[in-house]
Amino acid sequence: MPFSFPLYTVFISHTRLFHSLYTPFSFPLYAFFIPSICLFHSLYMPFSFPLYAFFCSLIGLDENIRGQAVTKFNTWKQILICLFLDDKHVLEQARALDKVPAEKRGPLHGVAIGIKDVMETKDMPTQYQSPLYKGFQSGGDAAIVAVLRAAGALIFGKTTTTEFTVTNAGPNTTNPHDPNRTPGGSSCGSAAAVADLQVPIALGAQTGGSLIRPASFTGVFAMKPTHNAVSAEGSKVFSPTFDTLGFFSRSVEDLKLIADALAIKDDTTPPPQPSLEKTTVALVRTPLWSRAGPGTVAAMEKAAKILQSHGVKVEEVSLPEEIGNDAASLKRIHKVVMASEAGVVFLKEYEMNKTELASEIRQMVENCGNYTHAERLKAADKLASMRPVIDRLASDYSVILAPSVVDEAPVGLNDMGSAAFNTIWTGFHTPVINIPAFAGAHDMPIGISLVAGRFRDQHLLSISALLSRPLMAEGGWKMDKMEAKI
Repeated sequence: MPFSFPLYTVFISHTRLFHSLYTPFSFPLYAFFIPSICLFHSLYMPFSFPLYAFFCSLIGLDENIRGQAVTKFNTWKQILICLFLDDKHVLEQARALDKVPAEKRGPLHGVAIGIKDVMETKDMPTQYQSPLYKGFQSGGDAAIVAVLRAAGALIFGKTTTTEFTVTNAGPNTTNPHDPNRTPGGSSCGSAAAVADLQVPIALGAQTGGSLIRPASFTGVFAMKPTHNAVSAEGSKVFSPTFDTLGFFSRSVEDLKLIADALAIKDDTTPPPQPSLEKTTVALVRTPLWSRAGPGTVAAMEKAAKILQSHGVKVEEVSLPEEIGNDAASLKRIHKVVMASEAGVVFLKEYEMNKTELASEIRQMVENCGNYTHAERLKAADKLASMRPVIDRLASDYSVILAPSVVDEAPVGLNDMGSAAFNTIWTGFHTPVINIPAFAGAHDMPIGISLVAGRFRDQHLLSISALLSRPLMAEGGWKMDKMEAKI
């Protein structure tokens, strides 16, 4: 241990730099608090820090930095970001990873990842925020967890969610930027954990807006990949037509690292990033635009102006006629498909003990909306017919720019906000990335969504990396706000 920087002395915003510095030397890993993977990897690989030393420091087992680390560790539990966090198990994983020969280490070696508590983990409980599954442990990993674990990730803990991701309130997880406001749901714990610099990556799942909305509310990046680009095996679903697994990070580069680890690929390798002057953007306010609050209206206008000032061609575009501009009809289609599928999905839990289920879930199983099979088929077919239309629209531009949220995160924990601007893209099965570039009237983050056609995820990552630079530099939201608080 030739150095003994106190914990939190050095803040690393990209994991690649961490890996490049880590392997050739012998720094104690606790010298660095890692909010992002890219710098972690670039520092880690060239030195030879023991992961065990890093995680000892992180959870307060090193006497030199015990006070700082314990304070941070307790804070995680106080704001209820982590539903399950076992310090001994974290250290056991770190020891095991330290024993892996350098030449056999995976692309995510030593990266701490939070797992939304609807995804099974072989060594931790999976409880779905439901009393029906209190203490439940399946003994196996969900597919996404198994793939990331095989890539060298350290599964740090389980993050909070709402009951089966259905309800719009639940755990007392707070927004790291204002404890009086919601972090959004249902992936509340995962978004808050990344925003609060607890882990550089956390997993989430989206039926309506459970990735993009909390990312916007907490000021982090998030990616909802193309539907079924990531296996949902071993994860509890709400609506198979809509549910998509995704992830949160503090940079587009980190999103790409996780996408690559999950083998998310386009049919063809995206060409080199174009210049900003050769980039075209379709600004789509969506039929839900009347719901936009002043913060989102300002964010969309500012995004267009920033991009135009850098030579990007921005064109305001309406959705094609085949989709129309009738918000009520679109919402009805979404509701019929979701509720009908949820009624089938949650029948098991209903029969286990319906009194332990939230009323929203019971009503869907009991078909209180009186949806017929004919109506369900018509809605599902109509939605399916819209997807190629959106693909064609997306193919005419480098990317689609759309709202991420109605406005800033609401005050209080009993309302996690509206998914009005998210469900439409989730139903279209398109990949979406939240860019947390803007701030609202109360200095809370507001993101915008970048959207591409189906299975153009790598293209979207490339264009998002390009456009996020001017947007993040000039939008008003600063990613280093939480770092300054530590």
